[in-house]
Amino acid sequence: MAKRLYKIEAGRKIFGVCGGLAEYLNVDVVLIRIVWLVFALCYGAGILLYIIAALVLPNKSEVAE
Repeated sequence: MAKRLYKIEAGRKIFGVCGGLAEYLNVDVVLIRIVWLVFALCYGAGILLYIIAALVLPNKSEVAE
């Protein structure tokens, strides 16, 4: 079965995008949050990408496993 990208509900800080991405990539969520913050502060596109991901990605409970 293929891995799916989704937002997490448990343990999320804002919308759960970083937590879902961390589970998908199998890395620590803190690392993803730091990278996303640096990307947002340096390039500004990180904020826009986060909002788009929050709107587009399904929640973990909506994804059939």
